[in-house]
Amino acid sequence: MSYAQDALLETASNDTIAYDITEDLTTEVGPRQAGTEAEARGRAWALKRLKAEGFDNVTLEEFQMPTWVRGDESARILSPFPQNLTLTALGNSASTGEAGLEGEVVYFHTLDDLRAAPDGSLTGKIAFVSHNQIPTQDGSSYGSFGPARFVGPSIASQKGAAAIVIRSAGTDYHRNPHTGNTNFTDGVNAIPAAALSIPDAENLQRIIKRGKPVRMKLKLTPKNIGMQTSGNVYADVVGSNPDLGMIIIACHLDSWDLGTGAIDDAVGCGIITAAAKHLKKTGKLKRTIRLFWAGAEEVGIWGGKDYAEKHAGTNHALAMESDFGAGAVWRVDFALPASAKPLQDRIARALHPLGIVASSLPAGGGADIGPIIRAQNLGIIDLQQDGLKYFDLHHTPDDTLDKIDKADVQQNVAAWALTLRELANYEGKLDNK
Repeated sequence: MSYAQDALLETASNDTIAYDITEDLTTEVGPRQAGTEAEARGRAWALKRLKAEGFDNVTLEEFQMPTWVRGDESARILSPFPQNLTLTALGNSASTGEAGLEGEVVYFHTLDDLRAAPDGSLTGKIAFVSHNQIPTQDGSSYGSFGPARFVGPSIASQKGAAAIVIRSAGTDYHRNPHTGNTNFTDGVNAIPAAALSIPDAENLQRIIKRGKPVRMKLKLTPKNIGMQTSGNVYADVVGSNPDLGMIIIACHLDSWDLGTGAIDDAVGCGIITAAAKHLKKTGKLKRTIRLFWAGAEEVGIWGGKDYAEKHAGTNHALAMESDFGAGAVWRVDFALPASAKPLQDRIARALHPLGIVASSLPAGGGADIGPIIRAQNLGIIDLQQDGLKYFDLHHTPDDTLDKIDKADVQQNVAAWALTLRELANYEGKLDNK
């Protein structure tokens, strides 16, 4: 490792910028649900902060998006063992109306069991889908068990259900339900849809196992308020050679409304911004680095899609994203052209002192950079964070600043700064065109 790399590693490893951004955003703005006044305050805050941090070309690009907002939400088992349940509505849930609805609960151990139910078999009933998401370092269990939320409500509607409740897509045992978006297939009627906290979901399973019919009353009163304004904020560290494609590094500015969006994704914005600022101080770079603070990620990746459409003619080369909380980086994945193998090896060597190993798995990118990656066939590097605790907090009221470990954030900043240093001064091919 060169002297310059040693100096950058030491400086970034003692970073305070990333945590300060996370603290300030979650304190001064708080929850930032897409399309709401709170997200608009977040965009204004981001513009001011990125300018104050000395970045170039700080820009806001607004777009319109359909907006769903939460209302009242409650559930109660009426029989055989009356008691209240803790739950929260899923994004795009329909309303039960102010009076709520009552129905017999039909239990499905897995989403596949729900899929196998005959059409019309759930008419007038409340479907309950469970699963058993487990903690995994790479977060892969979310892909396996998340579909209970992603598509379960649409499937239940097709089967005739009046409503659906699911076991939260999460791994904690706090009485905090996990929200998140769901989507109804075109032509399928939206139905009330909610996630139970894991303790409540398991209690409901135990009640059902007693063998008596279970009746539930459910009240959810969310609203669709039509097309509203969201937007992306981006800023640059301008490189010396505009002919070299830029490096785009992303986070998302919006959050769900239950917590203050600290791990999802204020800290991601803090990490990429701090890394870029440390790198900016090292002198002129060859490639431009673009910080992309995306809007409306949680509710449909609207910001990533809008950016890809508006910047179809912008010369990008490679994309990276920080949107998996604040855990330490433990692995680096690459999707680069074969000619960039020496670069890949240099990055792996630079990251080794931070306890990061290079894998043979291909990098996949993140949600917000996905549209521009697909549109321009960009190179990708993933700095994989430890996700063992991420789904304890994901989309819950517990997503707050106190869950952030400063030392882990500093390790992230160092990993990002060292990686970006190599990328920003590399003149070879990075995209996969």
